[in-house]
Amino acid sequence: MKKQKLLVAKIGGNIIEDERALDSFLKDFAKIDDPKILIHGGGKSATKLASKLGVKTEMIDGRRITSAENLEIVVMTYAGLLNKTIVSGLQRYNCNALGLTGADANVIVADKRPAQFVDYGYVGDVTTVNGNIIRSFLDMQITPIFCAVTHDGNGQLFNTNADTIASEIASAMGIHYDVSLFYCFELKGVLENIEDKDSVIEYIDLEKYTELRDAEAISDGMLPKLKNCFDALQKDVSKVHIANADFIKDNTIKHTTLSL
Repeated sequence: MKKQKLLVAKIGGNIIEDERALDSFLKDFAKIDDPKILIHGGGKSATKLASKLGVKTEMIDGRRITSAENLEIVVMTYAGLLNKTIVSGLQRYNCNALGLTGADANVIVADKRPAQFVDYGYVGDVTTVNGNIIRSFLDMQITPIFCAVTHDGNGQLFNTNADTIASEIASAMGIHYDVSLFYCFELKGVLENIEDKDSVIEYIDLEKYTELRDAEAISDGMLPKLKNCFDALQKDVSKVHIANADFIKDNTIKHTTLSL
């Protein structure tokens, strides 16, 4: 039996921070007829709020050290203002959306990342995703909107990488749907030359990814995203795309497609 299509999309801070870009994306996202799920980050907004509150933000290799104070700010920003802004924006375009953290309906459980060379604080690594709960929302024609907050099942919330959450959700839904995963950000795709915004690598398979990684030909910030992409492809996700926001309405524009 042919599976129904499902789109899992993740948007980052550069879209969330731009009111017009966000509104345009949400309008296009709302028009998609197939079931869909949206995951969002919001690190830039959290950093701004931390600065206003006089709370220091510490980053190591582009990753946030989440102290107890920073966790409060992350939850306020991600699960509060940003999540509800996105949900209300989708309601405006007649998309019945529901904002969620991983703690809601016990849908995403994580373990605290162990302190090895770096102690990242209250950062969680996903252990389980309850795809049946997510499916029940989709069956009711409700579009889940996940922020980058998970929990451990024992009352502790965690800051969790939004790219990873998108990959894990897409993977968990593969048993039920024909899943496409879309990482939406400000560039056109994975670039061969970071200085040339049109130097998009249009197709990357596992061999090409290994080659690029070993040659250090792609930026450090892109490497974890690509790892998440291939993790998803190895767990029943049909297609993965990395592109800018226009891809949501026109999948013929130049972008990066990943496959095994």
